[in-house]
Amino acid sequence: MNKKLLCAALLGGLSLAQAANAQEFDDRWYLTGSAGMNIQDNDRGTRNAPFGALGVGKFLNQNWSIDGELNYQNPNMDDNQDLNWSQYGISFDGRYHFVEEGRNWAPYILMGLGYQQSEQEYDNFPNPNSPVQRDEGNLAAKVGVGVQSALYGKRAAIRTELAYRADFDDNDFSTNASSAPLNDESWYGDLLASVGVVIPLGPPVVAAPPAPAAPSCADLDDDGDGVNNCDDKCPGSQAGQTIGPDGCPVPVSIDLKGVNFDFDKATLRPDAVSILSEATEILKRYPELKVEVAGHTDQCGKDAYNQKLSERRATTVYDYLTSNGVDAARLVGPIGYGESRPLEDMGQAFPGCKSEKNRRTELNVQN
Repeated sequence: MNKKLLCAALLGGLSLAQAANAQEFDDRWYLTGSAGMNIQDNDRGTRNAPFGALGVGKFLNQNWSIDGELNYQNPNMDDNQDLNWSQYGISFDGRYHFVEEGRNWAPYILMGLGYQQSEQEYDNFPNPNSPVQRDEGNLAAKVGVGVQSALYGKRAAIRTELAYRADFDDNDFSTNASSAPLNDESWYGDLLASVGVVIPLGPPVVAAPPAPAAPSCADLDDDGDGVNNCDDKCPGSQAGQTIGPDGCPVPVSIDLKGVNFDFDKATLRPDAVSILSEATEILKRYPELKVEVAGHTDQCGKDAYNQKLSERRATTVYDYLTSNGVDAARLVGPIGYGESRPLEDMGQAFPGCKSEKNRRTELNVQN
């Protein structure tokens, strides 16, 4: 078989190796088995032969693996196929895997050193003991390339390889046999083309789930005010407070200016109804808000009468709010303050005491 043709065919087939994920580091020990063709050095005088190999190995990190491997081949002699020629050995091979993110296989290069034992029979006429047996061992070195599918989390991986082995055998029969033409070979180069399997020892490795990302301030709301910690400028907000977009309490005032009453009356005027409608919407918008419903009078009349009048005015507003959907639990009162809290102090002289601003009802925020 032509070596060049075999190399081209094998290298073209390397890309067809079975795919698996090679992006993780699997530190399990593994067993290997491979079979292939040993393309013998032409100077050996032997025919190409199949070979087999068994080994054990381990990844040292994501890129480097180390294997110890036993091999065996038994080629036939070109001239006399009845003569035995067998070879077996051991090698220690380092492989560097070119791992790439997102790729489910990895090419590699290999370098190895080993020891090869050769057992040969050769004719040595006119020696009556022919054929003669030679049994010797020698150093060997190996370089090569290959492709391996991923091992991480898998029960097996595929390895396809092309290697060149230098066999430093300087006593081969082709240089020493009296019947063979002498040559000056001190080493031989064999080409090894193989496909193998890698079987990890132990259960498949399961990737640990990624550690949960630490929550950012945008995901946290320590004081429970509805504003995340990143934007919260007032992290100590209290329950029940009205909170602005910056997380700080905002004063909420309900303006009831205009909810005034006619002299000596506790009925709502049309202009007052419009203002109370707006106040009702504010209370619905801020459901945590609690208010006091307070009624007031002007300074005309007796204190006892004005106290009762202020209570009736507060009750009128209280009833309006509750009948329009405001929960009574949010209302304090109704409370009447009589003439004790005037906005304008007009004195008791009639008609100067009759101040419309004093004839009012207020909603005083309690929280």
